[in-house]
Amino acid sequence: MSVAPEEGSSPDASTAAPVKRRGLYNGWYIALIASMASGITIGTSNYAFGVFIEPLESQYGWTRTEINTALTFGVASALISPLVGRWIDRFGSMPVMVGSLVLVAVGFFIYAGMTSLWHFYAASLLLYLGLPGATMLPSGRLISFWFAGTRGRMMGFVTAGNNLGGLTMVPLAALVVGTAGWRWGYVTFGVIILAIIVLVVFFIKDRQSDVAAARDKRWAPAASEADGPGSAVGYSLREVLHMKAFYFLAIGHAIPTFSYAVVLTQLIPHLESQGISSGAASTGVMLLAVFGILSKLIFGRLSESITARWAMSISLAIQAVGLVLLIVVGGSSAVWFVIAFYAMGFGAMGALIPLTVAEAYGMRHFGTLLGVTSMVGVIPMVIGPLMAGLIFDAYGTYDVAFAIMSVMFALGAVSMALARRPSAPGTTV
Repeated sequence: MSVAPEEGSSPDASTAAPVKRRGLYNGWYIALIASMASGITIGTSNYAFGVFIEPLESQYGWTRTEINTALTFGVASALISPLVGRWIDRFGSMPVMVGSLVLVAVGFFIYAGMTSLWHFYAASLLLYLGLPGATMLPSGRLISFWFAGTRGRMMGFVTAGNNLGGLTMVPLAALVVGTAGWRWGYVTFGVIILAIIVLVVFFIKDRQSDVAAARDKRWAPAASEADGPGSAVGYSLREVLHMKAFYFLAIGHAIPTFSYAVVLTQLIPHLESQGISSGAASTGVMLLAVFGILSKLIFGRLSESITARWAMSISLAIQAVGLVLLIVVGGSSAVWFVIAFYAMGFGAMGALIPLTVAEAYGMRHFGTLLGVTSMVGVIPMVIGPLMAGLIFDAYGTYDVAFAIMSVMFALGAVSMALARRPSAPGTTV
């Protein structure tokens, strides 16, 4: 028996297309906040570190060696990364990001009130313990969940915030320190981090149900993109430890640490040793930051076409060639073009490292696996600066150190090429 439709109703109302809900796709807010959290944390802790060196020397009479010793606590970041990654897999990104950012904020407030060298070291330890859970580990997970089909370009966008953090936090620190003193510089950083924590609490989500519920919002990726490979499955740590390719991947992840521990920290003194003034030498770091942004955007998109593994192999090869060119050009005007060229490989690392893990081993244990590969970076982090210093003291130049680094980057490129992706995440090998 048929039932007549109610007056005013459409015969095909039950099959009418659903109306999209109002509001922007949550992933865009999350990407922006993840970029801000990572960029501001790295900008305040790493890029702006040098702004405070001379004021601290003047205030307390600490030597340059005593102040720079605080950088060695960066080892704590590498050592704690596997544990932080496991927490992210178990509890989600939001609580881990909040706890990590709280450590960073507390570190800055201790800096602001410190009166002894051990206070400086204690604050540095807290800050470095907070870095992994505020930067790459949660960012890689969040982007892979919310933008699985376009994770490459989105990861490039998010990690470009690291370079923007350097470009913005350094002049901000210089302004505040120059007008109100170094203590207020640290207070300013602490307050900014607290503001980021509030945003994280209200907006950061990484459950599959959250992604599914937001798919009908504006600017949401297509369902096929949202359900990209590895979004809910993946290999466990036990499984990947039996894969030879995983060890090649770990080596490929460790090599870029030399860029941060040696090239980035020694670039200014290298240029000065080539007869370039201190003011002009600082331009080198700015070039690294600017072209690093471009590098992340280009290689992030490229990773979607040729895979993140091959994109990373190319970026490591660019750095190997760039260091050779840096030795060849010396202090000539061509050095600025060489630095820009090197930065095109250097900048991509922040985006490609998490992408290679998500691409090869899926998202189920993403945090744990990325944390383990990050821990391998403790080796170049420890030996890199020491080796560069010893070589400079012996030869009066960084050329030999850069030549060694070039060989290491070439080996890293080969290692990534050999780190072949398993056939299907979540299946046995």
